[in-house]
Amino acid sequence: MAKPYWLEDNRKQAWLLLVLLIALMLVETQLAVMLNTQAGEMTSALAGKNGDRFWDSVRTCLVILAFAIPIYAFYYYMRDLFANQWRRWLTGRFLDGYLKRRKYYELQADGEIDNPDQRISEDINTFTGKSIHFLLIFLGSIMQLVAFSAVLWSISHVLVGVLAVYALVGTVVALHVFGTPLIHLNFWQLRREADFRFSLMRLRENAECIAFYRGEAQERAHIDSKFDKVINNFARLIRKQRSLNLFQRTFSQLTLVLPFVILAEGVLSGRLEVGRAIQAAGAFTAVLAAVGIIVDNFESLSRFVAGIGRLQALSDLVLPNDRPAAAAAGEHPRIEKRDGEHLALEALTLYPPQSDRVLIKELSLVLKPGDALLITGDSGCGKSSLLRAIAGLWHTGSGVIHHPPMEDFFFLPQQPYLQHGTLRSQLIYPSAESSLDDEQLLEILEQVHLPHLAERVGGLDAVRDWEKLLSVGEQQRLAFGRVLVHGPGIVILDEATSALDSANEASLYERLREGGTTLISIAHRPAVLRHHTHVLRLTGQGGWEVHDASGYEFDAPVAKAISSAASVAAVPPLKGTGSGAAAG
Repeated sequence: MAKPYWLEDNRKQAWLLLVLLIALMLVETQLAVMLNTQAGEMTSALAGKNGDRFWDSVRTCLVILAFAIPIYAFYYYMRDLFANQWRRWLTGRFLDGYLKRRKYYELQADGEIDNPDQRISEDINTFTGKSIHFLLIFLGSIMQLVAFSAVLWSISHVLVGVLAVYALVGTVVALHVFGTPLIHLNFWQLRREADFRFSLMRLRENAECIAFYRGEAQERAHIDSKFDKVINNFARLIRKQRSLNLFQRTFSQLTLVLPFVILAEGVLSGRLEVGRAIQAAGAFTAVLAAVGIIVDNFESLSRFVAGIGRLQALSDLVLPNDRPAAAAAGEHPRIEKRDGEHLALEALTLYPPQSDRVLIKELSLVLKPGDALLITGDSGCGKSSLLRAIAGLWHTGSGVIHHPPMEDFFFLPQQPYLQHGTLRSQLIYPSAESSLDDEQLLEILEQVHLPHLAERVGGLDAVRDWEKLLSVGEQQRLAFGRVLVHGPGIVILDEATSALDSANEASLYERLREGGTTLISIAHRPAVLRHHTHVLRLTGQGGWEVHDASGYEFDAPVAKAISSAASVAAVPPLKGTGSGAAAG
């Protein structure tokens, strides 16, 4: 995940910022060594009652601090700026992969990972910020180790040896005793928190339906179950952290005594100045902080590693990789998509994702420009699934779909999607711009029977919460307006008029038919039959029938429907296939 930022387009800026940060760290480390030396000087001057030496040291300290303070502040500013720029680049890369080829839809349909939104919004932020943080503190520790080890070695060889053994033992204990459990618990804490937040978001997004059902008690029980998992996992986590804190505190506090115990004999015998002992103690603390960095940062490191695991799982699914295509072996065969002048299905067999249930078996038909196909059948027989396959959302199955450019398709679901934005943006969605002027857009609103909507809300540039402001029927009419704005060749309607009265429904269908648009509809009202040329009836268990719309009856017995289908020829089968009237 990290490598592309350092090797691709942004590499010059990335390496320049890193070199600048390292330079600032070198200056900061050198200033820290100088301050530690002056601390020893002041102590020795006080012990020797040498006023001139003491005030010289104070003045030197003030000069050093005049440089150290702005450098310290600038270093942390540059560190956070670097992390922010890396986050922007990496988030953009993940969003490209997440939205490309409708990967966001596949992840939701397949359920391969939980909460991809949290991984993009929070885990990337943690990854970039903590990566820079840990990289710099490790580099800083190396500099600190080199700089202060020389000071410590010049004062006491024994102290250096004790320090090396002490730090090694502490690091080994931390890794073996606390490593795996803390990483595991932090991973599950991130997931539990995300699930809890999603349950609250789900309550907010479905507030009206829940209120109608009076489902507060059920929702509370569901939210409580998610929250209990958060609390229970956190309780296990803090118990483990308690043990880690005891170890860390013991590890760090012993260093307050250890250097003085080792140096006491030299100071008491007069071989070592008190100031030199203070200088050695400061150097000992600095070097220990450098070599004991894993122990001191173990808790945050474990959270960081847990977050990397979650982000890596998303990266494997949405980012380009070099894994061979053979990794997909064992999956269902995929439906083939081919360019064509018009929409045609050739021996199409369709399965739901991650299932062996056959929804449609060997369906073949051709839709010529201006045709209108009504798809009907019992609930759960695969009507909406067929639309998903035509739209390229579902790929599991076999056969071929010949289609014009996907830009010629426009899909109208039963519940239209309304984004947050202006009335104009709702009308021209999914485009960001339109060549139509305001007068033409207002004319389209009149054609879909919303003549006063713009005036009511304050114009085309008014921003509202459209899902709450508009009824479902108004939302469906606004969605029809999008079709008139874009003028597609093929419109797919999945019960897109379910909330409309018969007059509005008939008017909108007639408007589409007058324009010569090819229609594919799912509907259950007999009244829509007159707006279609053919009917595809899904009979279940993969079976299907194609009928001429003029002779079709919605509630006809199956046997009668099959017999009347024998004369269907208006939707001819592809060459080489059986009769379109036969059951699949």
